[in-house]
Amino acid sequence: MLKVDNLVVSYGGIEALKGVSFEVEEGKIVSLVGANGAGKSTILRTVVGLVKPKSGEIVYNNKNLLQQKTRDMVKEGIVLVPEGRRVFANLSVIENLKIGAYFRKDEKNIKDDIEWVYNLFPRLKERSWQSAGTLSGGEQQMLAVGRALMSKPKLLMMDEPSLGLAPLVVKDIFSIIKEIHKQGVTILLIEQNANAALHIADIAYVIETGRITLKGTGKELLINEEVKKAYLGQSAKS
Repeated sequence: MLKVDNLVVSYGGIEALKGVSFEVEEGKIVSLVGANGAGKSTILRTVVGLVKPKSGEIVYNNKNLLQQKTRDMVKEGIVLVPEGRRVFANLSVIENLKIGAYFRKDEKNIKDDIEWVYNLFPRLKERSWQSAGTLSGGEQQMLAVGRALMSKPKLLMMDEPSLGLAPLVVKDIFSIIKEIHKQGVTILLIEQNANAALHIADIAYVIETGRITLKGTGKELLINEEVKKAYLGQSAKS
């Protein structure tokens, strides 16, 4: 579905990505894990056209994304849940959700999808007319995911959905990610929380200082000694 090949991205002469290559198969959950500053967010920002690469290719369903505008990618089914939520603070919950459906014309289905989002996130329904800026961090993350779902994504990319959230809220968010996947949405997940990301990943990659250093199934990387020591807080003997 998505193929990133030998992607190189520079910021002011410093290479943030140094020849990154990976694939996302349709119907899978793919996780990219790594420390802060490893280049994870740069990958997503480049995929959606917010950052221009120095070289490399990004292909989505046989289309060259480097020749596409960001708005056209949304119409093609590529949607990003950005790091830091980025909800429209002065608008209500339901107004934020409707903005997610900006390109859609199917009013009846939009109403049905709002109800679907409310079923996924009952707290959003309770706060339907509340300003998004007054929600808790966890509720804002739910809203950011719900808003993205309103675009009817085929590939949902999520940038650090657990960042800054309490452990119980993180558990809820990852349960919802699995539920979204069951609905047929392919997911590319960027996470510092390697333990949570690897537990739900079909395929996972480790990125370090702009390079992919490991690839395997989520289960394989969970028991990999290097990964356990570097990202899971476990010694080689544990």
